[in-house]
Amino acid sequence: MNTNFQSYNQQQNWLFPPSIEELIADDHPVRIVNGIVEQLDLSLLVEEYSKEGKPSYHPKMMLKVMVYAYMDNTYSSRKIEKAMRENINFMWLAAQQVADHNTIARFRSKKLKTIFKDIFKQVVLLLAEEGLVTLKEVFTDGTKIESIAGRYTFVWGNSIKTRKEKMAEQLEAMWEYAQSIADEEDDDPTPPDFKKIDKEKVAETARKI
Repeated sequence: MNTNFQSYNQQQNWLFPPSIEELIADDHPVRIVNGIVEQLDLSLLVEEYSKEGKPSYHPKMMLKVMVYAYMDNTYSSRKIEKAMRENINFMWLAAQQVADHNTIARFRSKKLKTIFKDIFKQVVLLLAEEGLVTLKEVFTDGTKIESIAGRYTFVWGNSIKTRKEKMAEQLEAMWEYAQSIADEEDDDPTPPDFKKIDKEKVAETARKI
């Protein structure tokens, strides 16, 4: 039987490996979030940091990641950490730095406690005014099963311009949902990790399949 497949070789090396920058589309929403945060005055946030001790992740990087995570409907600090390891958009925002979920949780609960909600709200309202984003009521994030009032997800591109009042109400409900996930994680700080699987187990499973 003749076959006609495209070449598939995971070991093939790049002569000129692409940068992450090249792999992000020019019109991708992550670039919009990045551009907005780049222009913010973060002096109040910087003041929250001590000049002593081990160097911290840059607050601008952390803020970009948090804003984009929420706009990507990702609220769990563990899922944000995973995205920083595996999702090319987060890797680009973070310049391939990876903060662990405890660092992310502390940044959200301490450094950003008084300002993140307002920053996030202003970013979203600006994008909504431009018709770039809207909120749609659905179940989001897959983190909780039980009913939570007012669950929303962001929808990018070609959106109908949304009234500020309606968007503000939606954001408040979404924020409560996101905060409930953060609070639940604080009650269970060290969930069990996945066990490592050796090569023999993988081979045995493949034979069974």
